[in-house]
Amino acid sequence: MEQAREWIRTASRVVVLTGAGISAESGVPTFRGEQGLWKEHKPEELATPEAFTRDPRLVWEWYDWRRGLISKVAPNGGHRALVELECQKRYFTLVTQNVDGLHDLAGSGRILKLHGDIWRFRCLECRSDWPDRRVPLPKVPPHCRCGGMARPGVVWFGEPLPDGMWLEAEHAAREAEVLLVVGTSGVVYPAASLITLARASGAKVIEVNIEETPVSSEVHVSLRGPSGELLPKMVK
Repeated sequence: MEQAREWIRTASRVVVLTGAGISAESGVPTFRGEQGLWKEHKPEELATPEAFTRDPRLVWEWYDWRRGLISKVAPNGGHRALVELECQKRYFTLVTQNVDGLHDLAGSGRILKLHGDIWRFRCLECRSDWPDRRVPLPKVPPHCRCGGMARPGVVWFGEPLPDGMWLEAEHAAREAEVLLVVGTSGVVYPAASLITLARASGAKVIEVNIEETPVSSEVHVSLRGPSGELLPKMVK
């Protein structure tokens, strides 16, 4: 912990990569494994372009249910500590794989949302993009003002990450002095490649997770415990 604190204190360029673990501490389900089942459907069966084409109402019912669960939780101490860290550093980038918007609610500003945002919609006709935090939605599937059907503003299985956002994340990782990896297993690509990229560029990599992960042996410091407890201690 002391080594991690020192690296963070002296670094001017800090990048943070967050995954489902930090949100799970707030009570957001991970939507994986048996706990991720919804009406006997797996997330991998619903979060795809093919599923949406086949049955948009079913997919939207699932997202409406997810939005309802997320709306009942709040950012935790880990989210808030990252806001404090952002205020301390001149060069700071938060890269998240999460779509729940908890980093926004906590007050983070410099966020790259690799997998999109569940609180945004995108029109399939005119390509408009807008926020909508209504829970539950009055109508599913929702539609745009132009009359076109909307889809969730998230990246589905089989879809590429937004080009510009991914390039920005890669650039941040290359320039980082410290990469803080929080609540992610490090197995979801291409996000996980940021860890290798940052280390190859000379950054100190610090992992915070409640359990050992496939990247634990590759990082410089691996800390075990909830991010809501460890991150506040690290950024004081």
